[in-house]
Amino acid sequence: MQKTALVVGANGVIGSNLINYLLEQGEFNIVAVSRRGGTDKGKLRYIAVDLLDPQTCEDKLSSLTETTHIFYAAFQDRPTWAELVPPNLAMLVNVVNAVEKIAPDLQHISLMQGYKVYGAHLGPFKTPAKEDDGGHMPPEFNVDQQQFLEQRQQGKRWSWSAIRPSVVAGTALGNPMNLVLVIGVYAAISKELGLPLRFPGKPGAYDKLMEMTDAGLLAKATVWAATNMQCANQAFNITNGDLFRWNDLWPKIAKYFHMKCASPLQLSLQTVMADKEPLWTRMQEKYGLDSYTYEEVSSWPFGDAVFGWDYDFFGDGTKARRFGFHEFVDTEQMFFELFNELKAKKVIPS
Repeated sequence: MQKTALVVGANGVIGSNLINYLLEQGEFNIVAVSRRGGTDKGKLRYIAVDLLDPQTCEDKLSSLTETTHIFYAAFQDRPTWAELVPPNLAMLVNVVNAVEKIAPDLQHISLMQGYKVYGAHLGPFKTPAKEDDGGHMPPEFNVDQQQFLEQRQQGKRWSWSAIRPSVVAGTALGNPMNLVLVIGVYAAISKELGLPLRFPGKPGAYDKLMEMTDAGLLAKATVWAATNMQCANQAFNITNGDLFRWNDLWPKIAKYFHMKCASPLQLSLQTVMADKEPLWTRMQEKYGLDSYTYEEVSSWPFGDAVFGWDYDFFGDGTKARRFGFHEFVDTEQMFFELFNELKAKKVIPS
């Protein structure tokens, strides 16, 4: 039977890499859902949908009767943890409500989560975090989403999986959570101003243990979990497989950009980069960069959050390995390859 993947949240770092991997594999027809839509090609077609509107969602997805796999990676940001719950739960519910009843061959629903399940966003948490660790006080939309799938799946032929990456690294633009872009643009602007590259986070964050998840690796793991029966109704931490400290990696990043590395200096990127749009526009013209808007290349609040983790931030990735997923990525090399990609795409200066 021909498999058809519905990728929800198609234009983000996670969704776009997942689509690229599915296209490479060639085993799926792909329907990509996002607010902005996209350009159809070959086995890939786009549908622009407001997932917060149940009726629009049902109308736009009503023809997707051949769907076999739903890969859910949509996210809408809100100012507070409590405000994140209603829209992010509603979007998932609307998609499942629309597709489940018209897709008789639905096999699997893959839910993209993160370490908020472990309370990593709240403060120091148990490390390495394991999939069966105890829960924490709500609100937390990742937990509500998983509970919805667990309840909905009872007595059904389809299964679910919950994929939990660490900080995801990729090059898709216009995403509120893109650390590689944060560092690349911050370094480029610092260099243009004749400044050394300073770590902008909390002093205690510089020497804590961290990990990342490459978006390409994440795509492979997501499809692996969705297409292997032993992974049914399970959660998996997915990480590169190594750990690092900023105090070791940051000077290497400075060297990559041919910059001096100075002592860390805590500052709010969201505050100090707010007035840099005119400078960035001049830099785009000076270095022949593509004319992405400053907003498209800015993820400053996310950078502040990650650089503010003055506690260890990593999970236990052995469950996925025990179940058969053995891919890994060298995080240091990943950063440099993604910076190269941003340069090749003319997002940051070469």
